[in-house]
Amino acid sequence: MTKQLGKDDVEVSSTDVCYDGFFKISKLTLRHRKFDGEMTPWLSRELFQRGNAVGVLLYDPHFYRVALVEQFRIGALARDGSPWLHEVVAGMIDTDESPKQVAARESFEEAGVTVTVDQLLPICDYLVSPGGVDERFYLYCALVDLENVGGVFGLESENEDIRLATYSIPEAQQLMQTGAVDNSATIICLQWLLLNYTSLSVK
Repeated sequence: MTKQLGKDDVEVSSTDVCYDGFFKISKLTLRHRKFDGEMTPWLSRELFQRGNAVGVLLYDPHFYRVALVEQFRIGALARDGSPWLHEVVAGMIDTDESPKQVAARESFEEAGVTVTVDQLLPICDYLVSPGGVDERFYLYCALVDLENVGGVFGLESENEDIRLATYSIPEAQQLMQTGAVDNSATIICLQWLLLNYTSLSVK
């Protein structure tokens, strides 16, 4: 059986910070072992150190509806279509809170929905773009009552302008198919829901 390569097979000779603002970019000089057992030459790689984040799919198992937020995203400005994207509730982990605690807080800040950590069902966690970014995304589903939710939310201090709306499962699936949902976290959450909604009990 082939030996699994690990962190011991990577040598970092230097780490230089190129930018240190809201995000951080570092330049690493490193080499790593190859599958034939030899080491690569010394390589230079930039790492975008964004930090970790959470996403929450708000789902009402009684009415089979999901709540998605809609907001402007600078990263979508060059895409075809609108840079206002439909997304799950999400936020950066930039405090000493646990991922679940951040998920619960963001659910209220972005959607006005009260969620406890006990309501959060883990979907998965994953590296967003490991070729050059260190961000890990923690995804959850919260079983909540969405009968009377909607409106515009967000923190004024962070210039957030976030609109919340609910959708049936077929409507959410249509948003994916038309490209209105155009980000990995929301696609993963909605695909997970399509596979699991029949087993989610009404709370």
